Amino acid sequence: MKSAVETLNPTRVRLSIEVPFEELKDSLDAAYKKINQQVTVKGFRKGKIPARVIDQRFGRGAVLEEAVNDALPKFYTEAVNEAELNVLGQPEVDITELRDGETLNFTAEVDIRPEIEIPDYSGIEVEVDAIEVSDEDVDKSVEQLRERFASTSPVERAAEDGDVVTIDLEAKVDGEVLEDGVASGVSYTIGSGELLEGIDEAVKGLEAGGEATFTSELKGGSAEGKEAEVTVKVTQVAARELPGLDDEFAQLASEFDTLDELKADSRKRLENMKQYDQATQAQERVLEKLLELVEVPVPEKLLEDEVKTRKHNLEHHQLGQMGLDLEKYLEIQGKTVEEFDAETAEQAVKGIKTQFVLDELVNKEKLNVNQEELTEHLMRRAQSSGMSPDQFAQAVVEGGQVPMLVGEVARGKALAVVVEAATVKDTNGEIVDLEDDEDESAAAGETVEADASAEAEDKNEA
Repeated sequence: MKSAVETLNPTRVRLSIEVPFEELKDSLDAAYKKINQQVTVKGFRKGKIPARVIDQRFGRGAVLEEAVNDALPKFYTEAVNEAELNVLGQPEVDITELRDGETLNFTAEVDIRPEIEIPDYSGIEVEVDAIEVSDEDVDKSVEQLRERFASTSPVERAAEDGDVVTIDLEAKVDGEVLEDGVASGVSYTIGSGELLEGIDEAVKGLEAGGEATFTSELKGGSAEGKEAEVTVKVTQVAARELPGLDDEFAQLASEFDTLDELKADSRKRLENMKQYDQATQAQERVLEKLLELVEVPVPEKLLEDEVKTRKHNLEHHQLGQMGLDLEKYLEIQGKTVEEFDAETAEQAVKGIKTQFVLDELVNKEKLNVNQEELTEHLMRRAQSSGMSPDQFAQAVVEGGQVPMLVGEVARGKALAVVVEAATVKDTNGEIVDLEDDEDESAAAGETVEADASAEAEDKNEA
């Protein structure tokens, strides 16, 4: 076999491959054997039909076609390996010449990973938010905890904001009561915004036994999106009572004995959350600066596939779980189809560039992923997916996604190397040392990389 490589552009090549006919012998033998098992000829046992008879009865062309289809992947792979190409996706193959008994010539156009020169990134400087937790932040956190431990008790007065009312509902469209438009004994907190628009105004001021009618657009059910006349009847009004803000509350709501201890713990938790956010912010901004320094050509076919994948996942997975279609989603977002397409393409380009650059850094820095790092990453991914680690691990293995996870961890480590070399300051002008919490920094790096790369993973395999 002979092969030659023609560079069409920085991300695409054409392979010209010439195969002497004798190198097709194994594929020809396999073709005759396959056809032998599929056909019957009177006078011959199944599987024992001579090649000349197959040629006469079914045509030499059918045999050649089967043999060539069998041989092409092997010769293409040999040519790719010989030229040491890092191919992306499937090739476009064109058989240019097939002379029986003489030669097989074909071309294969395929995208390749571009050569990337990583510049000196030690001069990167970014600014992140300072870690500041105010007394107001702590008070708000404690107040949210009090809300969780609130109790209710029936009252004989008109309903007010914050009260919990028990209500019966009946919805009519065009004067007809909907089959799925009747509900009894519904508990609703006034002001929560969890039911229908207009219900707060309707029930406020009503006592138990009171009734009101209002018009609202239905959010679900058989008449979703339609205007309905809704009758609401209040059967009970209950006031919410918050526990006192004292040591007794601290003992009720936590493992602490005093309110001061609870507040100190709340402050520490808020600081840890802001520290993680700060690490994530540093990773994101360093990545943006790094991408600005590197020229990364993006293969057109890869970008096209990436955009299609992102749209498919949004429409058929994310929006489906939310009960929305793309049209409704764009309406809520206030975007046109053109704006959505442009935004998706921009995100896809960033994801592909991120993967290319960080993969190059992995190679340049000779970074490896050990079992402990992979396990920690798997645990984090399982937690974010809502699955148990065992379930997530099984899904990853069955889906052949282990290389994807390894890639995410490796690229997260590569980004961490760049962040370590960069200068990170907070808004107070203080140098931020992300090494103070290596675990959170590493986790943030993997999260940022995974978000930026999105679905670009695994399209780099032929």
